[in-house]
Amino acid sequence: MKSKVSGLIALAAAIIAASAVPSRAEDLKFQLTNGTNSVLTRFYSSPIGINSWEEDVFGEKVLNPGETVNITIADGRTVCKYDMRFEFDENSDLDTTEDTQDLCELGSYTIHE
Repeated sequence: MKSKVSGLIALAAAIIAASAVPSRAEDLKFQLTNGTNSVLTRFYSSPIGINSWEEDVFGEKVLNPGETVNITIADGRTVCKYDMRFEFDENSDLDTTEDTQDLCELGSYTIHE
């Protein structure tokens, strides 16, 4: 009987220890489509409630009209709701646009004029 109790205590301790290890956040992945007639030059994202933008996701690249790109946000956070900022080519007549979406729920996002 004593060995069964000791075994149960050891099993309980192992379960508690395993649950204390923080789970690894999964990367947030979605497709972004440029549904405008202008070149999308910069795309910024930030979890809601953060008062500054993360770095430009595109870097040196752009998203031409009609193109789709796979976006991965690997910021280690476990949130799905993000603020997004879209900036267009300086020759475009489109203004900078901002939006907030649950990107886990959507899986894809199309920016429209």
